[in-house]
Amino acid sequence: MKKIEMTAAALSLLMLAGCGAGGNPAPLTGKVNDAQGAPLAGVMVRVSDEKSGLADSTFTNGKGEYRLPTKLAGALKLRFRLPYYTDIAQSLTLDAARPQVRSTVMAKMTSDSVISDSLPSAYHFDKLRFDAAPDAMFSRANFQRDCAGCHALGGAVTGNKRSLADWTEVVTRMQGNLGNPDPALIASRAARIMAGFDGAPVTARPVFPVGPELGDAIIHEFKLPDIAFPHDADLSRDDGLLYTVDRLGNQMVITNLSDGKSVTVEQPPSKRPAVAGNSYATRSAQPGPHSLAQGKNGLWYTTNSTSDEIGVFDPKTRKWKDSFVLPEPARYPHTIRMAPDGFIWFTLAYSQQVGRLDPVSGAIELISLPPAKVLGGGGGASVYGIDVSPADGRIWYARLWGDRIGVIDPKTLVATEFASPVKGPRRLRFDASGALWLTGYSEGMIARIDTKTMHSDVYPMPEFAPGARPAPYALAVHPKTQEIWINETSTDRVYRFLPKEKRFIVYPMPLHGSFTRDFTFTKQGWACTTNSPILNAGLEGGVTGVICFDVNGAKVRS
Repeated sequence: MKKIEMTAAALSLLMLAGCGAGGNPAPLTGKVNDAQGAPLAGVMVRVSDEKSGLADSTFTNGKGEYRLPTKLAGALKLRFRLPYYTDIAQSLTLDAARPQVRSTVMAKMTSDSVISDSLPSAYHFDKLRFDAAPDAMFSRANFQRDCAGCHALGGAVTGNKRSLADWTEVVTRMQGNLGNPDPALIASRAARIMAGFDGAPVTARPVFPVGPELGDAIIHEFKLPDIAFPHDADLSRDDGLLYTVDRLGNQMVITNLSDGKSVTVEQPPSKRPAVAGNSYATRSAQPGPHSLAQGKNGLWYTTNSTSDEIGVFDPKTRKWKDSFVLPEPARYPHTIRMAPDGFIWFTLAYSQQVGRLDPVSGAIELISLPPAKVLGGGGGASVYGIDVSPADGRIWYARLWGDRIGVIDPKTLVATEFASPVKGPRRLRFDASGALWLTGYSEGMIARIDTKTMHSDVYPMPEFAPGARPAPYALAVHPKTQEIWINETSTDRVYRFLPKEKRFIVYPMPLHGSFTRDFTFTKQGWACTTNSPILNAGLEGGVTGVICFDVNGAKVRS
């Protein structure tokens, strides 16, 4: 490895090592150049501890310099990563009390296959032949909504070359999950996917932005090695711990972000009789917790998607209490939110309903939604995200396969629907002003909606290669800054939108194959989310986890 002489700029960084936020040490600094000696901006510098599963990352600035404050110490792994450049991995022994300098030179990738393998799933997915008509069954928007919603189609596992028989088996399962096992649709989709994923390298060369904010950020990772499918996570307002539901492991995961240690509490099986059907119509004894919300009483309430119940978890005793059994025809409770009056609202994705639970009396109301035209290859319009307006207490929801959003009057329980301003409306959240923010999963958009006038402003997310639209899964509003944090499932990135500036900031994820679910925020302002693709083998390293963004963690302050 070529040795780089210490520059004056890097020396200045070293002298400033003790001036970080909160007085934290900054033991690791350095500079990254290319083979010609030019500085490289946007290089991800990551240190990881294989024993604890913890990792911290930051990025080089426009001068190629980085500064990584970290509490990690001892024998660590150091990695430098930048699109189109070969990764550099080194061993590192770090003393938290002793600053250290590590600089390096990165070489460009030259092999088309190596470049192809390094690109996120969005650019492999874009190899498929899409129909030009936006409403066609095989339009890109419909294909993205139908086939990339639960996992990133085109990733390390799902983008491999397979036989037609193998793809037919996969698509049969996918369409069964959608509630539309149409044999002709399955056959045509399997053939089209097989033709696209032919084993040839991706020819697209997306250009990824390097914003000036990258060098200020630290990304903290916390592995969850024994968790099958961490879905939604939320910070407790009482104990400050992170609570995550494991949908396939049927457990609550409790993580202390100060040391990264987690404990799990298994959820007891349901006593309800089983109901046969396709994936989402089936009822089994396995709870399948999907989403969670903390009640006014401090208890956690979960949507048990496969037992059709609302689970109850006591964080003080760390025990599950008796679940609330949902009446017929409720199927597949999905997203859950808490209203200020203590009522619990949740969507029922498969039975096309919204539910309301009074946790004190146990009373449950099911609101059947208006009929909606089903788009793409779905078997129903699928009511998905939900939130409660802070302005008037009305309940708003999105119908992913219907391109509809709706509102429920909490007094009359009457639902009214509107055309969505974005295609594939998925999850939605209110900001403090009462404006509703919504993701458009099918076309890579987010929207701000004035629910009094129904005026909407639509903001296209950054596109790094022509036509390869992002897939925004969910969004959340930062309680202090009111900035919008957007989860995305196919570009190995998350997005931060500044409403006042109408500008996106893009943060690369530390691991290839990332698929984040929903954001929550710590008291110190970190934006945290779970990283959980299906299958876990599609994630670099194969281990799910929690990831938190501290946007000013590496910023030098005088």
